[in-house]
Amino acid sequence: MAKSKSSKLGAGSQIRVNDGVKMPEFPQVDISGWTGAVSESQGRGADIKYIVEWDAATRGRMPAEYVAHCEQNGLYAGMACLPGSDVSAPSAE
Repeated sequence: MAKSKSSKLGAGSQIRVNDGVKMPEFPQVDISGWTGAVSESQGRGADIKYIVEWDAATRGRMPAEYVAHCEQNGLYAGMACLPGSDVSAPSAE
């Protein structure tokens, strides 16, 4: 079995951003540990990208300067597009 197919996250899958990841549109913001749900995926294999909608906990701790940056640039702070290598399913506790 190919592991890459089984590791693809589907719509609605919960994710956690891996350690050391910065926001692509605002590299000053470290988004390590941010959580949300996959809204959509694009591409395949190593090129897969996930459209992630941040959960309430993450939205509540977003830096104000990041939210202001998004508003000034016509971006929605509540979502992001991230490479598959930057996110993972949260570990069961």
